[in-house]
Amino acid sequence: MPGDLIGDSVLVKDQAEASQIYNKGFYGYPQSGGGIELDLLEAIFLQECDRLVVSEEGSVVSHPELIRKAARASPDFGIRYIVYRDLRQRGYVVKSDAGDFDFRVFPRGGTPSTTQTKYWVNAVSERAPFHIRDMIKLSQTSDQTRKELLLAVVDEEGDITYYQAAAGAPHAPKTAKVDEGEVEGFLLEDRVLVMNGTGQSLHSQGFYGKPIGRTLQLSLIETAHLMRLGRLIIRLPNTGRKMGVAAFKKKATSIQSDFELRMRAYDDMREKDLVVKTGFKYGTHFRVYDGDPSNHHSRYLVHAIPADYETGWPEISRAVRLAHGVKKDILFAAVSAKSVEYVRLRRMRP
Repeated sequence: MPGDLIGDSVLVKDQAEASQIYNKGFYGYPQSGGGIELDLLEAIFLQECDRLVVSEEGSVVSHPELIRKAARASPDFGIRYIVYRDLRQRGYVVKSDAGDFDFRVFPRGGTPSTTQTKYWVNAVSERAPFHIRDMIKLSQTSDQTRKELLLAVVDEEGDITYYQAAAGAPHAPKTAKVDEGEVEGFLLEDRVLVMNGTGQSLHSQGFYGKPIGRTLQLSLIETAHLMRLGRLIIRLPNTGRKMGVAAFKKKATSIQSDFELRMRAYDDMREKDLVVKTGFKYGTHFRVYDGDPSNHHSRYLVHAIPADYETGWPEISRAVRLAHGVKKDILFAAVSAKSVEYVRLRRMRP
């Protein structure tokens, strides 16, 4: 099929050829009077498949030459083409997007004229920075338009790992709030002990702490949360002196420098009726349950990060892979002065 390179697109003027290529793969954009206009991604893919001959001012443009032209027009062309090519080979109809995303992808068997977009897709190099603010914005836009957001991360060898991203916090069914009054605990180094079985109500009502015989052991974060709720009084074991919430938090921060960051995320999840436990054994901050951890499977691992968090994709890949390996999703809890926002990432195969 002959096509003419004009600027950053290729025009197929023959109406019969144009109609065939559009109807069989929905390549290009129909033009008034017949013919279709292909963008360079489409043209290069069709050229690679030996379905298109591109000419410019009467001279044939070779495949390497057309790729060089596309790369000059768009610095990220190489990454985008790898993803476009992969999705097309998987049987999807793929269209470039002029907004926040690189591609609109339609379900297999769907068409741009009759079917809603299934995925928004962004093509990303493994060396590109990961900005949590950008990820939250893209995820929220995708959710609002009822589309799935896919991040296609291309490594240095050209292999692609697809991640599904979604905004929103986990929620558990609402439970009745029971207030059994205050109990006393003693601060011992980096944890708190509630003695003589008096902490039973804390564990039975909210699954706080870990029972060890007649003693309930609480983490620093659980302790601060319960103190704020008026459920727990803390005393120093040597003097019996009572500690206030501010003094306890100051002590906890001296032990764990990111205590306040984790505390904000923990409080937010507890307000959503989730049971929150340490995620240390999984290399993250928290694991989260809908109810009694002995009867429920933890669906999420949660990592608390600052709202302006930035890192590299290899770090994100490790976190997602670890969660995937234990059949959980990883949630990043972006903590700001005003709110906690969540982004869920999981590996998937489109």
